[in-house]
Amino acid sequence: MELPALQRAHTSALLAAARLRLPLRMRTWQGQAGEFPGGGTGSSLDFQDQRAYAPGDDPRHINWQAYARTGSYTMKLFREEIRPVVDLILDASESMFFDEKKSARVAELFYFITESCAVAGASLTIHAVRGSGSAQLDPATLRTHSWLKTARALPATNPSAAPDLAKVPLRANAIRVFLSDLLFAGDPEPMLRHLGQRHGSIVIFAPWLESEARPDWSGNYEFIDPERQSRHPHRIEPATLRRYIEAYTHHFALWKNAARRHQAAFARISAEEEFVSALFREAVPARALESA
Repeated sequence: MELPALQRAHTSALLAAARLRLPLRMRTWQGQAGEFPGGGTGSSLDFQDQRAYAPGDDPRHINWQAYARTGSYTMKLFREEIRPVVDLILDASESMFFDEKKSARVAELFYFITESCAVAGASLTIHAVRGSGSAQLDPATLRTHSWLKTARALPATNPSAAPDLAKVPLRANAIRVFLSDLLFAGDPEPMLRHLGQRHGSIVIFAPWLESEARPDWSGNYEFIDPERQSRHPHRIEPATLRRYIEAYTHHFALWKNAARRHQAAFARISAEEEFVSALFREAVPARALESA
């Protein structure tokens, strides 16, 4: 993608982020001070409970009205407010960027996630993965739109293999957002178990194309493997096409069922549909996003 296309994707993401955001308010957080409900007590304006005064307590939180009635010191307890923690993992496989529409949708989703985190004041780390390779992306690359060049330059020993998420350092109690088309072989269970470790919550955004899901192939074709940049001639008969569609459908049914078992929010986002409409149609019902 060239710079103008990335800038258009960023503008589209900003418009979407004004209406939708990551599901940050659907859970109780633990961590640094911020503006989201935490699991302990703190100094927000959200009254939670009260208890007897103990030496060393902050006198600003003494309930003076209760003292006037009872003559005993009690403390007002307020809900702690902290910063959400988000680990964004971008699948930088060639299949994510092989088609212009899909590449644009990946960029829109990437910018939307980062802008949603910025608006919420979340602590965000960004990782790019490609086969066995992985790297953490500098947030400064978002401002210069150079993140994509950095991610796509990531080397991989076997680029067609499933991303090796075991090499990605995941923070405790974080929302792990995995942005991937999931077009790699393998059982989703190990990957989801890894994403859910250390009390993590999982959100998956999977961009897809109509030409991938329901192709109209018939006759002789030369297929290009985007990961290896190799060409393979094939003749497609109706039975061959039927087997492909069945395998494609089965693959994503496996991911959907595994995501349900791991309580992961799983949203497949069409690359052909208008961005905000696609998010409302797929991501909101899946609880991958919530209204801003």
